Amino acid sequence: MAALGFVGTGTMGAPMVHCLAAAGHAPLVHDAAPDAARRVAERDGLAAAATLKDLAGCGTVILMLPNSAIVRSVCLGDGGLAAHLAPGSVVVDMSSSDPVETRAIGEALAAAGIVLLDAPVSGGVRKAVDGTLAIMLGGDDAAAMDAVEPVLASMGRVFRAGPLAAGHATKALNNYVSAAGLVAACEAVIMARAFGLDPARMTEIINASTGRNNSTENKVAQFILSENYREAGFALSLMAKDVGLAAALAGATGKPLPGVAAVADIWARAEAGLGAGADHTEIHRYLEALE
Repeated sequence: MAALGFVGTGTMGAPMVHCLAAAGHAPLVHDAAPDAARRVAERDGLAAAATLKDLAGCGTVILMLPNSAIVRSVCLGDGGLAAHLAPGSVVVDMSSSDPVETRAIGEALAAAGIVLLDAPVSGGVRKAVDGTLAIMLGGDDAAAMDAVEPVLASMGRVFRAGPLAAGHATKALNNYVSAAGLVAACEAVIMARAFGLDPARMTEIINASTGRNNSTENKVAQFILSENYREAGFALSLMAKDVGLAAALAGATGKPLPGVAAVADIWARAEAGLGAGADHTEIHRYLEALE
């Protein structure tokens, strides 16, 4: 492939760049915080781009950014990628973005001859470090998808989700299911204690029964009962954002689904109550304090 660019060297982006470098790729890295990009570049023997314009020679640019507003700015804002990338270039948005906005950005980039693919990830920092992320690839250009898939495979397992925005929609729905399961697990722990049960024993039994889910298996004992919330490593604000995207998707499709609306409301209230910096497992603290 032509030269590879990578924008967004934060908590997730930094280990993803490392996996790319370990697989023999040499992405030109950029971040809004130049020091962050420089540290990642120096660690992996790569070059850092001071501006988006410096990515002009890249045939493919991967984005790992906080939200759709920033993706839009990077792609279409003043001095953004659309002004610098050559026609035929491919932008791969691996952020957790709004699927409706992804389609709109894709249309705007297409007008400049640039292909947009979406490829959000699941697995958190641990799997980003291990290179075992689940990657949900969406796009309308089969040739572009074929070309980028081996690159993405350096960071995890690639699943083709469907047309453009299918990856972002799937990610939002995945995180809705995950968030709902975590709320249910936390409420079960709270009820168990109130009834005089041992929550650890209850969780062990659930994990041998039909109620088991990712949270009962991987979060309750490890982070909630131990109260080592911050070690889980995924911000509550990000989970709230993703569940909000799922609720918005329900609205966009004309489906008034009560479950996703209720779960989105719980997470929004928890974010407001716990404040910036809370880990997603601290939803347990929020629920336990309700009266």
